[in-house]
Amino acid sequence: MQIKLDRKFEINFNIIFEYIAKDKFSASKKFRKKLFEQIKNLPNFPYKFRKLYYFDDEKVIDMTFKGYTIIYEVDLNNNTIVILNIFQKNKPLL
Repeated sequence: MQIKLDRKFEINFNIIFEYIAKDKFSASKKFRKKLFEQIKNLPNFPYKFRKLYYFDDEKVIDMTFKGYTIIYEVDLNNNTIVILNIFQKNKPLL
């Protein structure tokens, strides 16, 4: 399976990365490395995490990573996983 990053994910990830880097740049690099390791493993077990609570669709899934929620969609027809968004519900992105 191929992994694709949605533009919304990329934008929000960069905001989060910069926020962490303001405090400690090495921590932001470690966060990025570990998150993308977990994302790269998704094709092995795409349904490992729970389906998104707000949608009645088994293909839309949320994964929790260090307090952040990562939403992705499994598209078996196109053999892809699209990483849709990342956020922390208690912190605004802007």
